[in-house]
Formats: sequence, structure tokens, C-alpha cells
Amino acid sequence: MLSLAHTRKHGYAILKDVETLSEGKVQLSNGTLYGALTRLQDQGLIARVDSDEPENTGRPRKAYRLTQDGLHVLNAEIGRLQNLVDTARLHLAEEGT
Repeated sequence: MLSLAHTRKHGYAILKDVETLSEGKVQLSNGTLYGALTRLQDQGLIARVDSDEPENTGRPRKAYRLTQDGLHVLNAEIGRLQNLVDTARLHLAEEGT
């Protein structure tokens, strides 16, 4: 979902963006990506839209964009992760580490 936070993207662009965002630690297969995209669509967190880039066939590629609900869920997850990091840092400081 983070990959779609600012702009619509087609599948291959999402694959590459996830790899870049994770500094190469996450490399999704096509099956994993499209399974996740289907689940996110079913939950109403992303929507499928026409891409600005044509396919090799001349037809528009299918792209995905984050919905308003998706943006809310993404922001909630960012907050949850930030709280976890803050708690971990506090715990380490209390332990004198």
C-alpha cells in the first residue's frame, strides 16, 4: 500500500518499488503480488484503474491506486509501527542498553 500512497502504478512498477523501499530485502513474485492486490481490492483498500502507459498491445495497462479507506489503513499502520518503535526504544533505555 505504501507503494501506491502517492501515485497509481501497474504491477511491475509496484514490484520494483517494493524492492526499492525495502532496500532489496523484499522481492515479491508475480503470484504473491497479484494475490495481495486481489485481497486489497476485495477489502476496498485499493482500486484498479487504467494506467497512463499503454501495453505492448496498445491497450491501456491496468494500474492500481490507493482508496481513501486504504489511505486511512496505511496511516493507522504507520502509527502502530511508530508506537512499537517508540515502546522498544523506551524499553531499551530502561534496561540501560
